[in-house]
Amino acid sequence: MEALVRRTRTRLAGALAGLVLAAAALVVVAPPAQAASLTQVTGFGSNPGNLAMYAYRPDNLPAGAPAVVLLHGCAQNASGYFANSGWQKYADQWRFALIVPEQRSANNSSSCFNWFETGDTARGQGEALSIKQMVDHARSAYGIAADRVYVSGLSAGGAMSATMLATYPDVFAGGSIIAGTPYRCATSMVNAFSCMNPGVDKTPAQWGDLVRNAHPGYSGTRPKVAIWHGTSDYTVATANATESRDQWTNVLGVSQMPTSTRQLPAGTSVEVYGDDVVRVHRVSGMGHGTPVDPGSGADQCGTAAAYFLDTICSTYHDAVFFGLDGGITPTPTATPTPTATPTPTATPTPTPTPTPTATPTTSPTTSPSPTTSPSPTASPSPTGAPVCVTASNYAHVTAGRAYHSGGYAYANGSNQRMGLYNTFYTTTLRQTGPNHWTIGC
Repeated sequence: MEALVRRTRTRLAGALAGLVLAAAALVVVAPPAQAASLTQVTGFGSNPGNLAMYAYRPDNLPAGAPAVVLLHGCAQNASGYFANSGWQKYADQWRFALIVPEQRSANNSSSCFNWFETGDTARGQGEALSIKQMVDHARSAYGIAADRVYVSGLSAGGAMSATMLATYPDVFAGGSIIAGTPYRCATSMVNAFSCMNPGVDKTPAQWGDLVRNAHPGYSGTRPKVAIWHGTSDYTVATANATESRDQWTNVLGVSQMPTSTRQLPAGTSVEVYGDDVVRVHRVSGMGHGTPVDPGSGADQCGTAAAYFLDTICSTYHDAVFFGLDGGITPTPTATPTPTATPTPTATPTPTPTPTPTATPTTSPTTSPSPTTSPSPTASPSPTGAPVCVTASNYAHVTAGRAYHSGGYAYANGSNQRMGLYNTFYTTTLRQTGPNHWTIGC
């Protein structure tokens, strides 16, 4: 995901090269034959985050209509995200409004939402409050339904989507995090990089507590959450999809084991959690961007451009997930298959790197190459006693004591998750049988 940096921090401009979304090559979709257009709105509130507000209202928008907040990525803007993401098509078809905040370069030199700044990601403060004020304005000025407001965003916008869901669960009924990170994965510019890649590993309860602490004492309904990530995203490591899954399943009180899985077009797998309150979409081979599928089909949308990737129309599936189509659920491509045991995703994943400056690339490195190979340390034990080995997760996998999938290492035999698959996470494994290892000794 994009590292969001204040303009005054020019010393990190070079590091942003791999994290900033290109704004070029945005192709505007021809608007339908109607007067509605994306319009800037001023005077929507005190605006402590100094954001710009844009809105789209289809002609004859009924009172009590839903609304979706769209949050662009770095080096993008409101009009570009509106034009390419495909949301206008379904807003026209199903009659809902779009609220499109825009970052200003005065706040961030790369026009990224400041998802890692605590002053912008707390309830009642900064950019988060500005976005909430836009929703309040839409409710009063356009008659938007108070209980049918949703949020979706890409990368930095995806992380801000998580922020809005965490800080304002009383405002948002659902949201979509596209190539984003868990809420409060980073709380400073420095650790934003490691949050993005290789990612931060916490327990579901730890992640959940970060959300619960964003609005202490809240006991109302929590928003449903859709998560999208490409399996070849080397800007924001795919481990973030799993960590986001852990966060929101914990917050919503459901298991981290999917209740069903199914396949969608473009090699997209969907994991459904609980009573369909969390969905995780993993798009095979897709890099860093918003999934779109240009075309005239009912489930096709968007324009292929920089960081709008021609795979599947995520907007259609999110709109249906939110119930914006009137609650008519589409027939799944394949019959959902109940999942009895956790099965790590088997798609290739990027190698976490110690520096957060990697430029997105279509030629991923499939295995780390440390300067020196870690040397596992075996615990001294009498003959016949269990063997204990302490080493990096990478070394465990290399030695055959573990395997890796979805950016994580798992102990052979027990399938216990050891943490991120890299040379920096260290685990002690105990051999309890032939090719059977457990964590701890």
